[in-house]
Amino acid sequence: MTKPYGVVIISHSKDVAKGVHDIIKEIAPDVSITHAGGTEDGGIGTSFDAVNEAIESNEADKVYTFYDLGSAKMNIETVEEISEKEIILFNAPILEGAYATAAQVQMDEKPEVIAANLKGIEIK
Repeated sequence: MTKPYGVVIISHSKDVAKGVHDIIKEIAPDVSITHAGGTEDGGIGTSFDAVNEAIESNEADKVYTFYDLGSAKMNIETVEEISEKEIILFNAPILEGAYATAAQVQMDEKPEVIAANLKGIEIK
């Protein structure tokens, strides 16, 4: 059973993106979790196309997105302009934010409660 909200992980490192994905999938098996990391040639960085694919391939129509550095955030915001999905972007640490969110989505927590809980770990 897939939940109505999904989680998307965007990192400058393909290993970080995959690692965070693998960790949170353990505690949220019913949440659609997708990820993108690194550049198309395998380097450190982000790719608009990969970020777009991670968001669009997520089974949920509403996705919480987490990122590690500024250009990853910029790519998420660019995808948000063209996507029909509801993209919810939090400035929270990538692992802690994604983990806390996925756990709450798994428990069917209300979006406003998830947002309130993430406020405590948001990066200013």
